Amino acid sequence: MGKIGKFVALLRGINVGGKNVIKMSELKSCFENMGFGNVVTFIQSGNVLFYADCNINEITEQIEKTLSKIFNYSSSAVVLSQGQLNTVVKEAPQGFGKYPDKFRYDVIFLKKPLCPSEAMNSLRIKEGVDEAFAGKEVLYFTRLISKASQSRLPRIITTPLYQSMTIRNWKTTTKLLMLLDAF
Repeated sequence: MGKIGKFVALLRGINVGGKNVIKMSELKSCFENMGFGNVVTFIQSGNVLFYADCNINEITEQIEKTLSKIFNYSSSAVVLSQGQLNTVVKEAPQGFGKYPDKFRYDVIFLKKPLCPSEAMNSLRIKEGVDEAFAGKEVLYFTRLISKASQSRLPRIITTPLYQSMTIRNWKTTTKLLMLLDAF
């Protein structure tokens, strides 16, 4: 076992469109029963913050196996350490998140082995509406609000690679880091 660290699990596909409905109190209990400490859930879309003392690959495997069994769905999670999430926020493109009245900002978290270069190659953007940037373990996506209906981001769900990613808006991403930092 490694030293105890702070982590966030970003769960894919729960509480979206009435599918895979999981109460946050049940999710919290499930994580506690797996032996994770100081478990906190944040909003209904499947964000779980916790302490753990094993490596990230073991944590991810344990979460996916347990949630699949307990909640009877094919669980998929992207797990990040506090340091990894800090890097995602600090290394965002210059000005990312700065104009929330003009743009929607999303972070596309990638599940290994999917890498940013491969994800960028599959991502289609609409000129004058969308912009996408590759980070170390994520993609940063910006959409012009006034032309949001023309954005190509919603089309990403039709691609095979979508199963290897989960999307959080910038406000949620920065709030998760703030919560981890306050642990």
